[in-house]
Amino acid sequence: MLQGPYGSLDRDRPLVRLHFTSFAVGTVLLPLSGLIACLLISLMYHFEDATYTHCHVSNYLPSISAAISRVPERYIWRGCIGLHSAPRYLVSAAYFSFYRSRFANRLPELLLSGLALLCSLAENTGLLLLTYVSSTETYSVHKNGFIVFIVSSLLHMLFTCKLWQVIRRHYVNPEEMTSYRWKLRLFLFNISCCVVAAYFFRRHNKFCEAGVYTLFAFFEYLVVFSNMAFHMTAFWDFGSKEVIVATPPEDKRY
Repeated sequence: MLQGPYGSLDRDRPLVRLHFTSFAVGTVLLPLSGLIACLLISLMYHFEDATYTHCHVSNYLPSISAAISRVPERYIWRGCIGLHSAPRYLVSAAYFSFYRSRFANRLPELLLSGLALLCSLAENTGLLLLTYVSSTETYSVHKNGFIVFIVSSLLHMLFTCKLWQVIRRHYVNPEEMTSYRWKLRLFLFNISCCVVAAYFFRRHNKFCEAGVYTLFAFFEYLVVFSNMAFHMTAFWDFGSKEVIVATPPEDKRY
């Protein structure tokens, strides 16, 4: 056996070992803290520009697109989402592996887990697109990125709740029951906020009433915050797991 810094014992020791709960909390805190910082800076230093509307009516809250489109908010948001996106792709793959192990002999659920994976990847990609192309740069690209994000997010939540409904019927783990209940509540809350936000957005564009765009912005915040909370339920799903970076054993290398 080799001795010293390149001995097999040192080589096989994990390079990085992180509890998944810490990993999940850190992943969600990045966009949460970034969004709150952008909103506060917009309200304190760019209030007139951030709350401007095309029909010049009173508005008291910036939309998220407006809050992340100016400097330094733009760079704060891009930095947080850039750091957040790689772990999100990893969590998508982890969930797909989790579903494959649970539904190894159930073809409908395996197909549904594949759709959930595709929606999760599309959601994260849409988020990156609307983040790195702001509404003040290329509005059509930003708008399409937002549409991809919202649609794939809702579909991902729907497919996830369906999969966990099946898990609930066949397993009695308390953490999994808690996770399913919160997933369902947050999905229903999220889709309700989407509908209300869409209503106020349409009403603002049609009638240009004072304060209506403020209500749209408020419910837009709730859509994003509930989306973050939904992803935070991974805290229960993988609470006993760890994220490890290690050298594979010699006999398991491919």
